[in-house]
Amino acid sequence: MKLVESVPNFSEGRREKVVQAIVDEAKKYDGVWVLDWSMDPDHNRSVVTMIGKPEVIVDALFDMAKKASEIIDLRHHRGEHPRMGAVDVIPFIPVMDMSMDEAVELSKKLGKRIGEELKIPVYLYEKSATKPDRENLANIRKGEFEGFFEKIKDPEWKPDFGPEEVHPTAGVVAVGAREYLIAYNVNLATDNLSIAKKIAKAVRHISGGFRYVKAIGLELKEKGMVQVSMNLTNYKKSPIFRVFETIKREATRYGVNVVESEIIGMVPFQAVIDTFMWYLQVNEFDISRVIEYKILDIFSKEIDEK
Repeated sequence: MKLVESVPNFSEGRREKVVQAIVDEAKKYDGVWVLDWSMDPDHNRSVVTMIGKPEVIVDALFDMAKKASEIIDLRHHRGEHPRMGAVDVIPFIPVMDMSMDEAVELSKKLGKRIGEELKIPVYLYEKSATKPDRENLANIRKGEFEGFFEKIKDPEWKPDFGPEEVHPTAGVVAVGAREYLIAYNVNLATDNLSIAKKIAKAVRHISGGFRYVKAIGLELKEKGMVQVSMNLTNYKKSPIFRVFETIKREATRYGVNVVESEIIGMVPFQAVIDTFMWYLQVNEFDISRVIEYKILDIFSKEIDEK
């Protein structure tokens, strides 16, 4: 059975009823499963993790985008996380019996439909990008919603689908196919935003840090602290534990402690195993030695035999 994952991000993290209404659109479909969704009031953003059959997940995502465009008005949206659309980004990640090329085709199918039917400009990113400077989502999002009204006038930023003008309330959206990504944040015991920004600069690739890390420093007003907010775009080559240890060391340099870290959405189990092995210095360990995994493996084989 073919399965694809999608992790759409929506520019609302404070009104639960709004986010629930968007998530409910996906739950209407057989063959689509919502695995997780979360809200962050400081970021003012929500993240939904879902998997589905290719033939139905595009319809579910379109309905979610449509609902978001109807009930989210970016003119009144403020949050710490950069954003450019009511539905800000929609990635496709091949999970089972699917190639990356097939995921790219799904992203184009959805992007075309959003552009034509919802009149929202669509930019293809990552593996779906039509230009090298559109591979990196940060390049597309630069200027955010407010800056896009001028940015879109530049011929270099003509949308891949949809009108050549920003939707007045829903902004623009990025759609694309990519590998697994881990959204990982580290909170620091200080309200000094400049420290978070300096540490983010130290670990992110574009300024000389880890190859597969994107990072920014943010203020968490409700918690009275700051955060290094990251996307780990290849957890095998830039693993969680190495990034975390570097942040701890950088924080010590400024006389600051790490309070906690958090994973937004879901994470590949192998990333958890890798972190477990590193911190406990465990050798020759793999997922087959996790008892719950072994039980599921046994039962799945019995089901297949029947």
